[in-house]
Amino acid sequence: MELQEPYRIAYRFSLPDGSRKEFDLELDPRTIVLRTGDSTSLPAWTLLEHEQCTCCPLDSSRSPHCPIAVNLVRLIHDFKGFLSSDRVSVTCTTPERTYLKETFLQNGLQSIFGLIMATSACPVMDFFRPMARFHLPFSTLEESLVRTVSFYLLGEHFRHRRNLDPDWELKGLDERYRRVKEVNDGFLRRVHTVNELDADTNALLLLHSLTELLSGEMNSDLGSIRYLFVPDDSPGDEGRERVK
Repeated sequence: MELQEPYRIAYRFSLPDGSRKEFDLELDPRTIVLRTGDSTSLPAWTLLEHEQCTCCPLDSSRSPHCPIAVNLVRLIHDFKGFLSSDRVSVTCTTPERTYLKETFLQNGLQSIFGLIMATSACPVMDFFRPMARFHLPFSTLEESLVRTVSFYLLGEHFRHRRNLDPDWELKGLDERYRRVKEVNDGFLRRVHTVNELDADTNALLLLHSLTELLSGEMNSDLGSIRYLFVPDDSPGDEGRERVK
């Protein structure tokens, strides 16, 4: 079936001063790339060469602006006057369901930042796009770990079906996260040049911390979620032989 309609995700922030901020995101139904609006009159901090990430493969002659920065301009502008500790009500609506969370502003921003960064056609962040199609706002560390590893292995399954060498050992995933950390670092430097208060910066710091934790978990052989699949009290190989 031909996909025509964009995949829409809406975020609504109810703020302490009684105001509301709304962000309607449209993802291309096939590429899962965020559809952007008017790209004229962009601020200088969106230029690709302004605090360009060390791992960025883009060339400013072909891509004059950082694709993530372009898509975050309005979000960063709208929240410059708020603190990360402000209590807010955040609603995220997808075509399938609606999520609601009473939380700190930095946590709500972390959720939408992650979605936008994954769908902005940044070559480093592209591997998150399948997860963005099944967006789970406000996800915990454990949820993020299960989703990341599961999606990565599903991608390797499709590589295997195409007679390409699959990475069942997750060796490539750790390298991807190393580059994601470089993107987080680079974008933090961008935001520091324009931000007046701390909400946006702290949201990005949370994303950076989550990336660090996920990378650490993968290096520890996914020990924190092993119990879900191999209970500690389950028989070992010898026990299974005896059962047979």
